[in-house]
Amino acid sequence: MLNFFRPQSGSLKNDILSGVTVSLALVPEAIAFAFVAGVSPLIGLYSAFFIGLISAVFGGRPGMISGATGAMAVVVVSLVAMHGIEYLFPTVILCGLLQIAIGIGRLGKLIRMVPHSVMLGFVNGLAIVIGLAQLSSFQTIRNGELAFVQGPQLWLMLGLVGLTMAIIWILPKLTRAVPASLVAILSVTLIAIVVNSNSSSEMNTVATVGDMLRTNSLAASHASHGAASAENESITPASAAIVAIPSASESSDVATAEQSEVVSGISGGLPKLFFLEHPMVPFNWTTLGIILPFAIVLCGVGLIESLMTLTLVDEITETRGQGNRECVGQGAANLVCGLFGGMGGCAMIGQSLINVNSGGRGRLSGITAAICLLFFVLFLAPLIEQIPMAALVGVMFMVVIGTFEWASLKMFNRMPLSDMLVMVLVAGYTVLMHDLASAVILGVIVSALVFAWQHATHMGADIKYNEFGSKIYQLHGPLFFASVSSFKEMLEPGNDPDDVVLDFYYSRVYDQSGLEAINSMAEKYESLGKRLHLTHLSPECRTLLKKAGDLVEINISEDPQYHVATDRLAWRSTTELVDQKQIEA
Repeated sequence: MLNFFRPQSGSLKNDILSGVTVSLALVPEAIAFAFVAGVSPLIGLYSAFFIGLISAVFGGRPGMISGATGAMAVVVVSLVAMHGIEYLFPTVILCGLLQIAIGIGRLGKLIRMVPHSVMLGFVNGLAIVIGLAQLSSFQTIRNGELAFVQGPQLWLMLGLVGLTMAIIWILPKLTRAVPASLVAILSVTLIAIVVNSNSSSEMNTVATVGDMLRTNSLAASHASHGAASAENESITPASAAIVAIPSASESSDVATAEQSEVVSGISGGLPKLFFLEHPMVPFNWTTLGIILPFAIVLCGVGLIESLMTLTLVDEITETRGQGNRECVGQGAANLVCGLFGGMGGCAMIGQSLINVNSGGRGRLSGITAAICLLFFVLFLAPLIEQIPMAALVGVMFMVVIGTFEWASLKMFNRMPLSDMLVMVLVAGYTVLMHDLASAVILGVIVSALVFAWQHATHMGADIKYNEFGSKIYQLHGPLFFASVSSFKEMLEPGNDPDDVVLDFYYSRVYDQSGLEAINSMAEKYESLGKRLHLTHLSPECRTLLKKAGDLVEINISEDPQYHVATDRLAWRSTTELVDQKQIEA
């Protein structure tokens, strides 16, 4: 990774200024994800406030930023479309309860199971996704359809994006008194205000957050009208014609309604408890059957993305967060968010990296970002809507540069082929499906299968004989479900002498498949009238045998010392036996 995220010492000033910077970047993200989820922009902003504030106070990773995210919005949109928005809020509440239960159960440590190759694929895919997501900021409504800006407007926007990136890159070399990202946003905003004030057209020359809000609103409105028209066309052609051509007064009413919705922007009041103003869905088994599957998915997606972000911030700041506490903090945040009619959320990787780069290291940075976000909604909405999208795009492009693991490009010829394929698979799935949680799960599963396959081939044995004529198999490698076949092929019951020893000094039995393999071989030797001894069983294996009970009929007895002409003087079994039963031929 580039030396973009340099380790910095935390301070009160850095946390506050960094929090203000992050709050400016949170506004368009929350609005965009609200449109993705099919809910009001204010719901996205309120959700970002609750998630960001509570997770910053109670979470396990100081300096990490949480809010309304696209990963959660993708799940939410299906629920809203299928069952209505009234089922969203109890789903978010149940999601929070599940996350709290996982944290209390101390299951957050499972993030340790994520291999480094999966982490590399995750951050590289994430960087590409963040970069591609900025392309939507270059779009506008033209002739009723979304289209990319062209001509002078495009070149001006690209120039402001480049200026933002240059300020963020150069300013830290001169001074670190203030976050470079905040200076870049404010500088480019002043330029955009001057340019837009001198514009002769009704539309802003430099697209702003307010323009983005209008574009998304109109795009959503056209999409809904298109869906309604398609639905009406499926009834009768005549009725479709009637619906498609409204009267002049109706068109005026629709335009006025759309304009009033757009003009309202992000301005709003204090959030209120949802159940005080809206009827709640009935609390019965039918409702639980609807919301439980979505709540489980939201819980998993939110925790995976949060814990992966925690791991990334740990690496950058060279500190260590608390995974289980973060699960509880995220759960509490979603619980409160659902009570106030929010869409839920989790850790935001892009904003967390902005915070870290700006010097935010403590909990105050996340608290400041959340409070500023609410302050914008209550008092400063008109000013926030004038922030140019070019400034925010430039900030996110710098996040992309700092997030991508450039060193991984040089590691292709040096890392194992399996790890390289896992990294490419995770990165590709993340880019194509935009599903970070599923990409991580897929990567872990593939890595586990590769690990099992490779270790299945490591099962082997050194064959020796002692002075009594006993044949000793000195086993090497793990005995588990994937290596059972290799284990059985090594033994030769028909050709072995009457006394055979399996020495597990350099081997371990890991699962029921391994125990059953030993049991089946013991039965074969017994049927041939031969004795089979098991020596140097590990404590874990003895525990497995005790738990198995009658399921595995292996009789192990105290055996004499089996001396062999090797560097090891004795093959002992008297102190490492499971019980006092003897295998008799």
